[in-house]
Amino acid sequence: MKRSSFVLGLLAVSLLAACTEKEVILPGKREDIRSILSEQDVVAASPNAASRKLILPKVSTNSSWTHRIGTPKYRPTHPALSAAPSLVWSADIGAGDSKRNRITADPVVDQGRIFTLDSEALVTATSTAGATLWQTDLTPARDRQDEATGGGLALGAGKLFIASGFGTLTAVDPATGDIVWQQDLETTGSGTPTVYGDLVYLVSGDNTAWALEVDTGRVRWQLSQASDVGNVLGASAPAVNDKFVVFAYGDGGLHGAFRQGGLRLWSSHVSGQRRFKSMAKVSDITGDPVIDGETVYVGSHSGRLVALDINTGDRKWTATEGAISPVWPAGGSIFALTDQNELVRLSANDGSRIWGTKLPNFVKYHPRKAAEVYAHYGPVLAGGQLVVASNDGLLRFFNPETGALTHTVEVPGGATTAPVIAGGTLYVVGTKGQLYAFR
Repeated sequence: MKRSSFVLGLLAVSLLAACTEKEVILPGKREDIRSILSEQDVVAASPNAASRKLILPKVSTNSSWTHRIGTPKYRPTHPALSAAPSLVWSADIGAGDSKRNRITADPVVDQGRIFTLDSEALVTATSTAGATLWQTDLTPARDRQDEATGGGLALGAGKLFIASGFGTLTAVDPATGDIVWQQDLETTGSGTPTVYGDLVYLVSGDNTAWALEVDTGRVRWQLSQASDVGNVLGASAPAVNDKFVVFAYGDGGLHGAFRQGGLRLWSSHVSGQRRFKSMAKVSDITGDPVIDGETVYVGSHSGRLVALDINTGDRKWTATEGAISPVWPAGGSIFALTDQNELVRLSANDGSRIWGTKLPNFVKYHPRKAAEVYAHYGPVLAGGQLVVASNDGLLRFFNPETGALTHTVEVPGGATTAPVIAGGTLYVVGTKGQLYAFR
């Protein structure tokens, strides 16, 4: 009995002593361990980044920029641009971004004219001095301007080709804006066309590939893919070389076909996704096919970037990085904007990561409520630097060898398209429906 009383007394003294000890409060901000940003805060470092020297193509002045960069024939290898360009003029091109409508068409440039498409199917030609030359409204007579959005532009065969969210592909005279012909696509035409030889290629509705004759708009042939509704606005531009055309679809599928007859040569799929990311459920191809030699590079919204053999469709490598726009190949490297808002440099040989530079991501950060993210467009290699346009109001310039930010230039209201460069001038469209020229 005495032994039990003694033990109980010791326990009581121990508990009282423990209660008198001061609680240690760890410093720092408290975060939810399930924070949606936990994965994005970790940036893998490449052990060989310092040793990966980069030899870029020689800088040259290009007079035009007629297409998205996936087709080698139209991709400038290294356009000239001053080290620190500044805004020289701006011009109104129509309706800007809104909750319902978005500008998705990158500008195209040729023969002293810059062509743009606003968020409500208005096409504008602007001179290199900033003067409006002509405007053509492609809204159908029975529709309102705000009832459809999206589209793309391409120049070739003496015509300007416009894909419209109203479901049409239209060829117009670049000098006057007069309509030459118009083809009904039977579904939305928010993708970007590619002109090559006597045909213009396009993906409509994210699941139908078209080849139309440039002179008449007559359908030469079509390919189709399974439909998919969970897509990002704006289908990828087909990539073309002398022999093949590569189409990308909303479900992550790809077709390689002979460009003239349309015979399907191979099919592939960009499979795989980032874990624990709800946006990775969207399998759309957002990194348009880009042909470089015998290789096609394609990126998805789900967090994958692949390199395929253009002749067979066989996969050469897969990187666990998504691409939100076409990659830029140069100097044995691949430069891309990823689905996690990061600018990366990968090895073109095996897809290994050389460096990564984080860009602004969530507009407002809160672990449980973060939703809206900044939009970034590019990258473009110009004047020895990588250029990225963003809707946070900046053009950013990076060292392509190291990924270091060199400087920034303000874009009033922010950018809503990728930058394009012609004649040593950078053109980009702003969110408020303005075309900006930097030189």
